[in-house]
Amino acid sequence: MDINMGKIVCSGPLSLRLRSLAKLSQIAILTSFRHTFGRRIAKDWDANMETGIRFVRHQFTEAMRHSDIKKGRKLFDSVQLQTDDIYAVSTSNAQGFNGRWHNPKCRDSDAVLLYFHGGGYAFHGGVSGRFAQMLAHHTAARLFAPDYRLTPEHPHPAQAEDAMAAWDHVAAQVPAEKIVVIGDSAGGHMALMLIQSLKAQGKPQPALCIGLCPWTDIGERGASLHDNDPTDLVQGWMALQFGRWLDPDQSYGRGALSPISYDYSGLAPLYLQAGGREVLRDMIIDFAREQKAKGAEVRLDLWPDMPHDFQAYDSMTASSRAALMRIRQAIDSQLPEGAPLHGLQDVTVV
Repeated sequence: MDINMGKIVCSGPLSLRLRSLAKLSQIAILTSFRHTFGRRIAKDWDANMETGIRFVRHQFTEAMRHSDIKKGRKLFDSVQLQTDDIYAVSTSNAQGFNGRWHNPKCRDSDAVLLYFHGGGYAFHGGVSGRFAQMLAHHTAARLFAPDYRLTPEHPHPAQAEDAMAAWDHVAAQVPAEKIVVIGDSAGGHMALMLIQSLKAQGKPQPALCIGLCPWTDIGERGASLHDNDPTDLVQGWMALQFGRWLDPDQSYGRGALSPISYDYSGLAPLYLQAGGREVLRDMIIDFAREQKAKGAEVRLDLWPDMPHDFQAYDSMTASSRAALMRIRQAIDSQLPEGAPLHGLQDVTVV
């Protein structure tokens, strides 16, 4: 089924599909009505963009507040919005490991990406597989996406253990200097925490660590965590709930589980992207500035007009297209004979 904002992809029980489709239609009609009278959540977003933001936000809210998280996940997955972009990527299950390899048909990069999906550590649906294919396509690099354990059923350290196991799986086949660790949202958190674990265990660092709208603090940080609720598909309360699910008994503590508490100097170079209208914006900026002050090699690109995980909009927005191009440039810069990745000049606004 095609709509102006891309495609609608349905899965799971029919009752959930119908429920979600009805809600999408309702949100689309109300958003169109508001736009007619000049009531927009962002003056430069059309009705399709706003409808998508509002719908995903609603689905996340319903899923997280469901009494059974497993049923909540099915609700969230029942209707997914996708762009019309076609990715020339083949996907196959990994041998001896729970995950998938995504191989671009036009592969011209020597890098191998180890990709950790987002979803607050609690969700892993079709949107994650689509994101992985998009990255493999645009970077022209092989990509491995592990299926790590989810919260709240499996709190920390399950995800940290699974991240290291995924690293060992890829590193057994590919030299560390050709591996790029990359993740979006909670997957960005996972990527950042992994390279600290590699340091602690005396293992080699990857060529580059990329955080796409990464979760850098599991607690309250920055005005944007709540001020940007109207313009984001993820809400501040959701980020805090994900943190509680990650460490339900506070056995480890905010400092131990927040990348911003660590020192990244001397580790793999960091390339970060953020949207100016996402709730995590301020904590990402704080993380980049603090790591630069500590001597880490870091660059942050900020797109002021974008929400969380905006890269997934791909060809639908100029900002998403530019962000995907920058990811490829950052990867190429860290491979042998590549041009250097320049450090953070405060925050680069694109």
